[in-house]
Amino acid sequence: MKTHFHLRALSLALLTGIFSAHAAETPVKGGTLIYLEQQAHTNLYPPAGGFYPNGGILNQITDKLTWQNPKTLQVEPWIAESWSSNADKTEYTFKIRPGVTFSDGTPLDANAVAKNFDTYGLGNKAQRLPVSEVINNYERSEVIDPQTVKFYFKQPSPGFLQGTATIGSGLVSLSTLQRSFDQLGDARHIIGSGPFVVSDEKLGREVDLTARKDYQWGPKNSTQQGPANLAGIKFIVTPEDSVRIGALLAGQADFIRQVQAYDEKQAQQQAFPVYAAPTRGVNDSISFRPDNPLVSDLRVRQALLHATNAQQVVQTLFSPNYPQATSVIAASAAGYVNLADKLKYDPARARQLLDEAGWQPGSDGIRAKAGQKLALTVYESLPQPQNKEVLQLV
Repeated sequence: MKTHFHLRALSLALLTGIFSAHAAETPVKGGTLIYLEQQAHTNLYPPAGGFYPNGGILNQITDKLTWQNPKTLQVEPWIAESWSSNADKTEYTFKIRPGVTFSDGTPLDANAVAKNFDTYGLGNKAQRLPVSEVINNYERSEVIDPQTVKFYFKQPSPGFLQGTATIGSGLVSLSTLQRSFDQLGDARHIIGSGPFVVSDEKLGREVDLTARKDYQWGPKNSTQQGPANLAGIKFIVTPEDSVRIGALLAGQADFIRQVQAYDEKQAQQQAFPVYAAPTRGVNDSISFRPDNPLVSDLRVRQALLHATNAQQVVQTLFSPNYPQATSVIAASAAGYVNLADKLKYDPARARQLLDEAGWQPGSDGIRAKAGQKLALTVYESLPQPQNKEVLQLV
């Protein structure tokens, strides 16, 4: 069980070459967008893209086999022109779009796609490259012809198609796959086929991206197939919330990620659009380590859930852009089921469950059992908005 708070984290989502800081409806041509990022990227091995600062860069320099339409949740063609699978989802075949190249000039063909997913699906212990969290039961690839690749799975893998559309499935060159995990912390070592390339990096401080002039393979259903409108993007790591919002309002930055709820109003008052980007995956939540004996009893986990007033957290710390969660996964995710009835704040029920589990209030008010206190350690999550304040309120 998890304790759930908000449906989505507020961030400014950067889409290739179409955003500017003002509310212009016509895309801006040329120029370098100054983008302030809350944290430095850690590693750009694509399966590490789930960490926002990593994914923000990977989304600009890599393409994916498929693209998931955020409005319909349908998986649509991108580098893959078409695909098919067998009935039990243990085999998938993809037809690769011709003429796509990585920024080093090498082809993004069936062989390159096969090598990417062999690495993501199996990992590489020698190079310390871990298995991707979005690929399960992977067995092997087979190159049918230069533009056709087939993947085999040991057991049904129905989520694989959607997995090819995630940040963690960006496609990189064979030379990139030959590097060790540690080397992929340097953005200049990541060779993708995306609309931007890394032109410079000051490690931990700045990353410069330059538009690729010969880019011609945006997602098939996108009206823009060619190069990005922007000439470049400069990522500047700016940890302080007040500095980021101040730079935006003063015209020193064009775009910032992570606008705190309490800063939204002043940004909107100066006509800056605030993009609240919903997750299409797992909601912000508190998860318990499964081997922790303090929470091994299901009743204890349920009690902690019912003792948490998620509505109070949302109303006290956040804005309407952070609706209260109603499930483990977001309402915008495929397969969502409303579980609000199971997530209700019910302190009386929480006390009853702890009593039943044998945890009794001590003289200091903290419950204990067999001389051990029910006291949990929790880590602050820097990428999550106001996470320290959330944990304090909980």
